Amino acid sequence: MALTKLFDGVFRLDGKLATRNLVPHARVYGEELKAVGGTEYRMWNPYRSKLAAALLNGMKTMAIGSGSNVLYLGAANGTTCSHVSDIVGMNGSVFCVELSKRSMRDLINVCESRENMLPIFANAENVQEYQEDVGEVDVIYQDVSARDQAGILLKNSGMLISNGLAYVAIKSQSIDVSKKPDVVFKEFIETVSGVFRVRETVKLEPFDSMHLFVVFEKKA
Repeated sequence: MALTKLFDGVFRLDGKLATRNLVPHARVYGEELKAVGGTEYRMWNPYRSKLAAALLNGMKTMAIGSGSNVLYLGAANGTTCSHVSDIVGMNGSVFCVELSKRSMRDLINVCESRENMLPIFANAENVQEYQEDVGEVDVIYQDVSARDQAGILLKNSGMLISNGLAYVAIKSQSIDVSKKPDVVFKEFIETVSGVFRVRETVKLEPFDSMHLFVVFEKKA
């Protein structure tokens, strides 16, 4: 099998994306496991993960690496979170914020076997509920279905280090279905421009439509 390193903790295995499995033999969402040279890798499905889709579509800026502390907003069932957990390893942490009770049950099951994943049952708009427990983070990852996605990013930005990066999947249909997606994306970027500058934008087609994946850098 052909294995190449794409980023810290992110690999291409036989042309497909993969992460080194932090919990050997354990699957999170039915993903395929492959062993190379005594190390087990989890295949990373871009149709199930917007971060994987962005990486496959050529995203060049990857600040999530070994030892990173990540605030993950919209953790859902833990699919992408678990791959982030693989990447940051046991010297890093993934603070997983999720509002849905149904998703939280699944997320907690994932976190039970991954000590670097910490589930937080909260609305990402109510930062005061978890800010003290989270503290300062290196990276924010945001994938929330909410109308005020820009406001949520701004409210959580106080926990991000200066010049830290925020990875945001902007969901145009959750924000305003009456506007064209490109208009929604532009307005989002303008709304957060006082705090963040754009480092990179990535379209997610064919894996996801009506989304724009943006890498923001927090201004010093």
